[in-house]
Amino acid sequence: MTEFLYRLDVWFLYFINHTLSNPLFNKIFPFITEVKNWYIAYLILFLLLIFKGGRTGRIAALFLIILIIATDQFSSSFLKNLIQRVRPCNTFGDLNVLVTCTDSFSFPSSHAVNNFGVAVYFSKIFPRYKIPFLTVASLMAFSRPYVGVHYPSDVLGGMLIGSLIGYLFSLIVLQIDSRFFHSKDKITDKYERIKFR
Repeated sequence: MTEFLYRLDVWFLYFINHTLSNPLFNKIFPFITEVKNWYIAYLILFLLLIFKGGRTGRIAALFLIILIIATDQFSSSFLKNLIQRVRPCNTFGDLNVLVTCTDSFSFPSSHAVNNFGVAVYFSKIFPRYKIPFLTVASLMAFSRPYVGVHYPSDVLGGMLIGSLIGYLFSLIVLQIDSRFFHSKDKITDKYERIKFR
C-alpha cells in the first residue's frame, strides 16, 4: 500500500511538473512561489487590519504574527526534521526545476502550511473574503510541485496541517473578541441607556 501511494504521488508530481508544463506557467509559478514577491502584499494586508479592520482586525493582526511563527516553526523546524523526506528535485534528475533546490527536507511544504494557515484563519474571521484568501493559498501550494521542489503529498499534508492550525487560531481570536470586548460593549450600552433615561 505504501509503495502504491508513493508511485501515485510521483505520478501526480510528473503530471503537474511535466504534462502541465508550458511557457506561460513557467513564468507565472516561479514568481508566485517566491515569498519575497509577496512581502508588499503582506504588509498592505497587515496595515489594513490595523487601520481599517476595527477592533477585530487589530486582534487578528496581533495573532497573525503568532500564527505565522507557529506554522513555520512547526513545519520547518519540527516536522521536516522529524520525517526527513528528501525533496524530489534532489531525487529525480529529469524534473523541470524552476527555482533553487535546497537541501532542506520536503514534508510538509512550509509554503502550504503557512499560506493555508493564514487563508483559513482569515476565512473564518472575515468570511466575506474567503475566496481570494483560499485562491492565493491554492496557487501558492500548486506552485511547489510545478516548480519541482515538492511532492503533491507534501503540499496536501501542508494544506491540512496549516488549515487546522489556522482554524484553531481563528477560534481563539473570535472567542477573545466576543468574550472580552462584546461584553464590555453591552455593559457600556446598558450604562448609556440608564444615563439617558
